[in-house]
Amino acid sequence: MSITHTEHLTFPLVSVVTVNYNQSGATCEFLNSFQQISYPNYEVFVVDNASPNDKPEIIKQNFPWVTLLKTSHNLGFAGGNNVALPYCKGKYVLFINNDTEVEPGFLEPLVNLMESDNKIGMVSPRIQYFHSDKVLQFAGFTPFSMITTRNFAIGFGEKDTGQYNDTRETGSIFGAAMLVPMKVIEEVGMMAEVFFLYYEEHDWASHVKQAGYQIYYCGSSLVLHKESISTVKNSPFQIYYLTRGRILFARRNTYGYKKILSFLYLNFITLPKITLSFLIKRRPDLVWAFWKAVGWNITHQKGIVFEMPKLIKN
Repeated sequence: MSITHTEHLTFPLVSVVTVNYNQSGATCEFLNSFQQISYPNYEVFVVDNASPNDKPEIIKQNFPWVTLLKTSHNLGFAGGNNVALPYCKGKYVLFINNDTEVEPGFLEPLVNLMESDNKIGMVSPRIQYFHSDKVLQFAGFTPFSMITTRNFAIGFGEKDTGQYNDTRETGSIFGAAMLVPMKVIEEVGMMAEVFFLYYEEHDWASHVKQAGYQIYYCGSSLVLHKESISTVKNSPFQIYYLTRGRILFARRNTYGYKKILSFLYLNFITLPKITLSFLIKRRPDLVWAFWKAVGWNITHQKGIVFEMPKLIKN
């Protein structure tokens, strides 16, 4: 999209990246809402993550202004998003789920916030559930406890009456929609692909903080999220990657005595508690998935790269 030099000062180029996996219909719905936004200067990349039961070509047919990239195999959330980064020309990169729809004016507040303070390294908007009238999913995070490796979503499940329309620093970023300056990605690195799914954005936010940047929530920007299009809640698939990611996050982001306390908490409180809860629910499939994730972290002690992958531009 072309604009004048004067407008460029107000509307820096934003590179938009979304990942498609067997959900071309949902991706087209997202793009249909996105092309109605008021922000005038953006480019869009759709990464098809080797969808086995989909025809992603329909995305390019319906939206020829989109750049469609295809991977040879499923790279997960981090890997899929990372594929587009070498092609991005924007000052900022918006990572956004394909199972979302956006408000027409959602992007300006995010960009304006970034433009106002170069120490802000990431920002996420207010997020409501798409299929529930004005019910919040996300209005910021509490700080992570680096012993329990848990945090909580502020506003989760509440009716949105404008109580979280403020802008403030937040404990972590929300991967469904996050705006990141390209300079931060070049400095800190891209998301760690070892996670595959879940916790990779929290790991990224932790490294961005360590580099001296702040993580922000912007309540004047709104995105609607069609939760659980891609994954089924309380499925073995979800439990496996959530558990694997949580333990891996602790391994990568705790130090000194907190690493010891985190290890003790996860092994002597979390593991028996969750195992017992799944047994009570008569879900041996979830017990198996849970312990498979624990086993992955035990067998993958060596070879885990704790640095972030560096961005190399095309």
